[in-house]
Amino acid sequence: MSTLSTLKLVTSKKHQTVAPIVLRRNKLCAKLDEQLALCEAQKAGNTYAPKRLKTFVNKQTGERMTAEVAKRIKEWFWVSHTTGKINLAVKYGAKTLPLNKKGANAIELSNGDELISTLKSLKMMVANGELDDAMNEVSTATREAFNK
Repeated sequence: MSTLSTLKLVTSKKHQTVAPIVLRRNKLCAKLDEQLALCEAQKAGNTYAPKRLKTFVNKQTGERMTAEVAKRIKEWFWVSHTTGKINLAVKYGAKTLPLNKKGANAIELSNGDELISTLKSLKMMVANGELDDAMNEVSTATREAFNK
């Protein structure tokens, strides 16, 4: 019991719930990490295909099996056919986030290095809560669409 007496003991309670906006930020940060890894892999000339576990039922035996399959990652960026520059749209789920009040929905970039640095700065912006209003707007619109 002497070892226990050397430790600092406190009375504490773990929070059961997390604020919804924190969950939204974490979700968007995880997706930005995927886009960043995808860009860096393309820059290096590699392919980025993270693995996920898929469970299915074998039709012959009826047994449940788990297999590791490549996860499909859709690119948020494309090369504009008019300007030849890279456009980056920030997605939250299947919806594109509005980036300002005027309705801009993409960021124009000149090259791949600028794309990577922009993704890193977007991740910091999300962590600091700068895109909270846009995420709330999109999630509210999605929620209301289900209530029709």
